[in-house]
Amino acid sequence: MVSLSNNKESIDPTNLQLTERVVHTRRISKVVKGGRHLRFNAMVVVGDGQGIVGAGLGKAEAIPDAVRKANAIAQKNLIKVPLRDSTIPQVIRAKFNSANILLKPASSGRGIIASGAIRAVMELAGINDVVAKSLGSRNPINVIYGTLEALRKLKDPEEELIKRKGIDAVRKAPSTGSRE
Repeated sequence: MVSLSNNKESIDPTNLQLTERVVHTRRISKVVKGGRHLRFNAMVVVGDGQGIVGAGLGKAEAIPDAVRKANAIAQKNLIKVPLRDSTIPQVIRAKFNSANILLKPASSGRGIIASGAIRAVMELAGINDVVAKSLGSRNPINVIYGTLEALRKLKDPEEELIKRKGIDAVRKAPSTGSRE
């Protein structure tokens, strides 16, 4: 299981109107003495359409159980995405395993130009105008985790300006102690 909750504060999913989308399911088998033991994986993306999104991978004996587990994991791994109108604030590139993800802001009305896995994350995050390219791996699980890593790396320009001004104000503040 991959834990992607590096963000400073965890987001409480109880007050949010989260939408769930099953992006990928697959049957996995393990060969044991008695034959093949079949299980299922389900990759689920959840989001509120207003900048909060998360993903989870669940495994179980049946698909509905795997989806339920994946939904619970996705709600634990929610992140806040900084938005500028209906797009992202800057160009960003991220890597997860062998998936390289490139996200570029797009002008209003351009739409989501991306593959199915990236498109699901963008729609549920509330990003309506973006150009995305998946380089390397085409595995939907790696692509989704790579997209979330890229969104996590985004910085809100206003917050960064406040942080920098705060640092500059500390640097430029006159010292109160006197040298003699």
